Amino acid sequence: MANEETRVNEAPVEDLSEILRVRREKFAKLVEDGENPFEVVKYDQTHHSTDIVDNFEELEGKEVSIAGRLMSRRGMGKASFCDVQDLKGKIQIYVRINDIGEENFAKFRKYDIGDIVGAKDTVFRTRMGEISVHVTELSLLSKSLKPLPEKYHGLTNTDIRYRQRYVDLIMNPEVKDTFVKRSKIISSIRRFLDGQGFMEVETPMLVANAGGAAARPFETHFNALDEDFKLRISLELYLKRLIVGGLERVYEIGRVFRNEGLDTRHNPEFTLMELYQAYTDYHGMMDLTENMFRHVANEVLGTTKISYNGIEMDLGKPFERITMVDAVKKYSGVDFNEIKTTEEAKAIAKEKHVEFEDRHKKGDILNLFFEEFVEEHLIQPTFVMDHPIEISPLTKKKPEDPNYVERFEFFMNGWEMANAYSELNDPIDQRERFKDQEEQLSKGNDEANTTDEDFLNALEIGMPPTGGIGYGIDRMTMLFTDSQAIRDVLLFPTMKTLD
Repeated sequence: MANEETRVNEAPVEDLSEILRVRREKFAKLVEDGENPFEVVKYDQTHHSTDIVDNFEELEGKEVSIAGRLMSRRGMGKASFCDVQDLKGKIQIYVRINDIGEENFAKFRKYDIGDIVGAKDTVFRTRMGEISVHVTELSLLSKSLKPLPEKYHGLTNTDIRYRQRYVDLIMNPEVKDTFVKRSKIISSIRRFLDGQGFMEVETPMLVANAGGAAARPFETHFNALDEDFKLRISLELYLKRLIVGGLERVYEIGRVFRNEGLDTRHNPEFTLMELYQAYTDYHGMMDLTENMFRHVANEVLGTTKISYNGIEMDLGKPFERITMVDAVKKYSGVDFNEIKTTEEAKAIAKEKHVEFEDRHKKGDILNLFFEEFVEEHLIQPTFVMDHPIEISPLTKKKPEDPNYVERFEFFMNGWEMANAYSELNDPIDQRERFKDQEEQLSKGNDEANTTDEDFLNALEIGMPPTGGIGYGIDRMTMLFTDSQAIRDVLLFPTMKTLD
């Protein structure tokens, strides 16, 4: 038989075929002997690996039962040391012929790396100082019919890692740690919001009108109604309906879908959290965001300082607050307060080599300047406030200057982390904004919103002054786990189908 220490993902086809053949022969012999491991239905697992290590003084000499995947084996005479990997880590087991008997030891010798086993008996420390389990009962709980990648090199091919996340989680402990932290981040957010009196809700994913964001939706057909539907691009418009209905503080954490490209920070389906709070504004959303990010960092990481690519960001300090106009002036030298018309804005854009489209107005061009000159500099936590009305169709105007709205985007590491408004609750103004969006759609902006009559009806019933915000959970997880791509924090990212 080929040596299983061969690097499997680079092994010659004939070697791999031989390994697969031998493993299936072993499984067939188990079935023949009436010991089919796939018929095992349960195992009494009393402890995990790190529970034993962390509580050794209490558990030394006591009986435990562990279960997990066989990852290595050393020595095959009359005794063997093996590493078993479970949810929390690895622990060594000591298997000796005198303890489990000749027949069981012979069966154990036929176990393969990757098999799932149960091991039972006393906790002890070896002469080398390693905490282990001295086994007197060993069970084969499931058979691995395919070999794992070679232990010293692990699974490094990123395409295979994303497509076969189950193998990635086995071979790369830091990957498992990332997803454990992701779960803790979401749980921490929920605890924070629940403590603030928010109510978690669920809204439709399949919608007739996909509004609430500037994005191209996925479209599908519902056979039962013979109608075209879309997958939601945002959570906003349904959550606002609930504010109208009197649910004063609501939030939802859920998948949204945008028919856009793939890159290190974008996946067509991703996790968004949106929350809405009656009787507050975008300043209230800033305070909530600042407090929530600190809370989550402290709970999950034990510190308010985050390091990403070696750059430290401090959530413990007050977050900077700056208007979009002032930010553009600071980093580009162009003061849009001095620019009065769209023509002047286009002229300065040409001078600064900022590309724009004919349909763009002054506010659109201000945003293009922001994207070109400012975003990359916003490393420390920063709220960028007061966006132009042209790019904010669902936001309240600033009373002192109706060309701008009460909106902010939250930035860290040069990334947009959140987007928030003082929500527009004037149904007459909202209808005009939808009309403008429809005009943009007709001019080729396929990310523009369409008029949502039921949402307008809800606003006509009456919505209180409201603050709302949306957070990208995946980007937050990337920052908190120092992950380089969004695919590293999605268990099953979108991949092109293999031929």
